[in-house]
Formats: sequence, C-alpha cells, structure tokens
Amino acid sequence: MDEEIRARRAACTDTLLGNGLGRPQELLDSIDPEAEADVYGDGGVVAQLEARIAELLGKPAAVFLPSGTMAQPAALRVHADRRNTRTVVWHPYCHVERHELQAYQRLHQLVGRATGDFDRILELSDLHKVAEPIAALVIELPQRDIGGQMPVWEDLMAQTAWARERGAATHLDGARLWEASAGYGRTHAEIAALFDTVYVSFYKGVGALPGCCVAGSEQDIAEIREWRSRLGGTLYGMWPAASSALSQLDATLEEMPLRMQHAQAIADALRPLPEVRVVPDPPQSPMMHLLFATSPETFRANSRRLAEETGLWVWPSAVATGDPAILRTELTVGRATLRHKPEAIAEILAGLCI
Repeated sequence: MDEEIRARRAACTDTLLGNGLGRPQELLDSIDPEAEADVYGDGGVVAQLEARIAELLGKPAAVFLPSGTMAQPAALRVHADRRNTRTVVWHPYCHVERHELQAYQRLHQLVGRATGDFDRILELSDLHKVAEPIAALVIELPQRDIGGQMPVWEDLMAQTAWARERGAATHLDGARLWEASAGYGRTHAEIAALFDTVYVSFYKGVGALPGCCVAGSEQDIAEIREWRSRLGGTLYGMWPAASSALSQLDATLEEMPLRMQHAQAIADALRPLPEVRVVPDPPQSPMMHLLFATSPETFRANSRRLAEETGLWVWPSAVATGDPAILRTELTVGRATLRHKPEAIAEILAGLCI
C-alpha cells in the first residue's frame, strides 16, 4: 500500500469491510488491563486461551503461536515425523504452498502435492488420483481463494475418511473455522472432530491482535510446542495477543450466524444488479468474492471518490481476472459490514462500476 493510499485510508471514518478499520487504539483497547501475564507462553491468559480453544474444539490440548505461518508447517512436520513419508496433500490454493515461501519444504523437508483444480473445491475423486503414501491431508475451510466455498458435509467426511484409511493424518486450516461453522450450521467441535489437528486464527474473523492456536492430541500439541521454541515463537510475553483474542472470541462466535445471514442478504440485494456478481452465489460462509464489470481505472477512481467524499473505505483497487472487463475483490462479512444494510451495500458496490 503506497503512502497516498495509506493517507486516504487514515482519513476515512467508516468501512463495510470485515471488522472495520482496525485502528491501533481499538486493538490496544481489546487487551484486558487485568490480564494475567504469561512467562514464555506458560501460564496466565495464554493458558486460559489455550484451554478455551481446546474446549471449544473438543480436543485434549491446544497451543498458542504467534502466526499461522509458523503453526501449520510445524503441525504437518509432527505428522510427517510419525509416518514413513514426507508427502502432504492439499488443494492448489493451499496457503502453506502459496504464501509462505515454501517454509514447509526448506525448514521441515516436507513435500507438497497439490491435487484438484484451482477454480473449485477439493473432491474425493481428486484424492483417489493420489497413489503414493502420504503423511497428511490438509483441508482449508472455507476455501478463501475461491470465495469461501466448502464441500458439502458428507463429502468432507468422505475426504477425511480417505486419509484415515491410508494411515494419514488430517489437518484443518481453520483460519476461518468460525465462518465455516456458521456456513455448515454445525458446532466447531463437530467440524474439528474430523481432523487430528486444527489451526485457528484470531486476527481475521475475530479481529484481535495477531496470533493463533493449534488444537489436537496431547502428544501432537506437546511436539508442536517444542517446534514453537525451535522456530523462535515462544516469546517472553505473549499475553497481549492472547488477551485480545480471549476478550473478543465469545462475542464473535455469538455473532457469526448473523454474519452468515447478512452475507446471504447482501447476495440477494446484488443479484438483480448486472454490474456486480457474487461467487459463490449464494455464499457458503460469511465471505464471498465479488466480480465487477468495469475497468481498473474506473474502479480506482470511484474508490478514491468514495473515500474522499464520504469517508467510506473500500478496496483501493481490485484484482484482475482472465477477462479484462472483469475485476475481483473479496468481501468478508464482519462487525463493520453488519452496520450497513444489504441494500445500501449493493448500491455502493454498483457505484464502483459507473
């Protein structure tokens, strides 16, 4: 983000994106001043958060880490070390593969194998094409890069059963598990029960300071905790981020079904408008991709005008697609989105195309 765009964002007073503008003071206010500090991740509010996540996901244990980039490859390393293979199977859009500079390979000597197609969710037939032994199957719920899509529940059960039958572990990239729960209409524990290890994030849907947890068996979590130390993630005091997460978690989870309903209402309001298309339609979780029938220049100009004239922050630009006349953005429905009526959001989005 260049300086001009940063300044424009700083001058805005509202947004319809996610949990809001995320001002530093708002994040600092999410830290409980009475929180009990940990020492190198031991005790205090860190232990309280770990216990809450283990309970919420129905797992024996959980560990807090500074980032998912550290957490997920460490979990996969633990699974691979226990099996006679280094291969991990995932969707082509897997975050571990695309956004972490191949840390899984360079730090943990894992072999990533993508299966399936970029433009759809993973299917059981894709897994049947994998003949080699595997250490783990990674499933992301919801699949962010294709608009928050998810397999139907029966397919998800079949995919995890496929891995178990092959002696492989199952790992959930649940950065947005809170949204997936609302989409499926199932508890977090019901979803987590299909997986050996579950990663959840706190700065995305929850809107807290950065940090995450991995939940699983006592043995898996003990080994991941050791890898946290080896990778430099056991900071002297982790309590600010843990307190921020714990203070906002329950309210976010209570609100998530409303976010799901709001996402569906936004899609309903956009459906008659030819300028903007929702993917998937209807949304399968409280997030979606939006396809705009306009040029990059028009989109940027309208976004800037909206910010300067109304103080409303939207995307400063959109992502190109294979069609030069179509642009794409991602809309995550959060606390800020709920402040705006679906019809008003539809009007604003259509205005970005004119």
